[in-house]
Amino acid sequence: MLDYRELFRWDQFITPRIIKTLFTLIVGLVALSALSGIFSGLAMMAISPFGGFIVILMTLLGAVVAVVMARVICEFVLIIFRINEHLGAIRDQGGMR
Repeated sequence: MLDYRELFRWDQFITPRIIKTLFTLIVGLVALSALSGIFSGLAMMAISPFGGFIVILMTLLGAVVAVVMARVICEFVLIIFRINEHLGAIRDQGGMR
């Protein structure tokens, strides 16, 4: 767990711990947006059935793409921090001069 004293030490990064929570929040926001889009599509079906169906399909496709892209971005951030850790381990072994 994150201790308040770790906020003032610079030997460890807190972003890798926070990024997992951020991903969960993003997925929640995407789910809420998808529900809103689905309800909008259902309401639009009263006016134009085909248009409402297209809105629902595009909403679902957009939600899937958004979750995948959020995961890719979060993993990219984690990879950057992991590269930093591995380079630090190599430096500590004396491999880099």
